[in-house]
Amino acid sequence: MRGKPALLPSLLLILVMNGFGGQTLKCHRSEYLTGSDCCPMCHAGNRVKTDCTETRSTSCLPCPEGTFMDRPTGLKQCFACGNCDAGSNLKISLSCTTTSDTVCEPLEGFFCLDSTENDCMAAQEHTRCKPGQYIRHKGTAQRDTECSGCSEGTYSDGTFTSCLPHTQCETLNLQVIKPGTVSTDAECGEQTANRTAVVVVVVVLLIVMIVAAVVLLLYRKKIGCLNTENKRNKENGDKVCFIPT
Repeated sequence: MRGKPALLPSLLLILVMNGFGGQTLKCHRSEYLTGSDCCPMCHAGNRVKTDCTETRSTSCLPCPEGTFMDRPTGLKQCFACGNCDAGSNLKISLSCTTTSDTVCEPLEGFFCLDSTENDCMAAQEHTRCKPGQYIRHKGTAQRDTECSGCSEGTYSDGTFTSCLPHTQCETLNLQVIKPGTVSTDAECGEQTANRTAVVVVVVVLLIVMIVAAVVLLLYRKKIGCLNTENKRNKENGDKVCFIPT
C-alpha cells in the first residue's frame, strides 16, 4: 500500500510524454510520416528517392515509363499503368501519363459491366433483339440494348427501331399469299379471279388467231386453184382443184 503513492508521479509522466509524443506524430497534409519524423511529400508524377533528414528535404524522382502517381505521395514506388485488355472487350480512351492512369472504354457494340468513377474494367456485347422484337433503346457504352415485343398486326426482324404494320393486301387489290407474323410481313399476290380472266382472254385470242390463219390459208388456196383452172383445158385431162366448201 505504501508503494502506490510513489507510482502516481511516474504514471503522470508517462501520460504527459504520450501526449507530447502524439502531437509530434501528427503530420501536415502535405507531409508523410517516416519513423518519428514528418517529411515533405513528392509532387504528383514523382516518387520518394530518399526520406528527409534534419539537414535535407525529401529527395524525389519522376515516375518511370509505364507507371504513374496521381497525387502527392510519400511512397517510394509509383503505380503500374493499367491495361485495356481486348479480351475484356476494352480499348484505350485516355493513355497513361506520369500523373494519371490509363482510362479504358468498351469496344464498339459493347457496354461497361464493371466501372469505377471514370474507368471501365470489363465490358459485354450489346444484346441483339430477336425476330419479333424491336430496339426500344439502342445500347450505349454505359447501358445494354433494350428490346420489346411487337404487337398484333405488326412485325420486326430484330433490327428495327419500331415495329412496322403488316402490308394490307386488300388495299392493293391483291390477295394474301402468306399471312404476316410478328417477325415477317404479309406476302401478297394477284387475285385468283384476275388470273383466270387473263388466262381465258389469252386462250380466246389464240383460238381466234388460229382460226383466222386457217381461213386465210384456205382462201388463198381456193383463189390459186380457180386461176389455174381458167388456164387449163378440162378435156385434156387436167386435174381439177378440190376446193373445200
